[in-house]
Amino acid sequence: MNEIEKYVKPYDANFTTMVPTNFVKFFRTCKIWQLFRFIVINIKMLIVVRKSH
Repeated sequence: MNEIEKYVKPYDANFTTMVPTNFVKFFRTCKIWQLFRFIVINIKMLIVVRKSH
């Protein structure tokens, strides 16, 4: 057992998960934002591939 696991107890009041805010939910469902991120990620990927050759 890890040192951290000794102090972290599941289902305790301090053991919570992150809940997305309304702002995050908006960006996850916005098609325009998703298209923009798709383009940005593809450009980054092309740069990485170009550097490798």
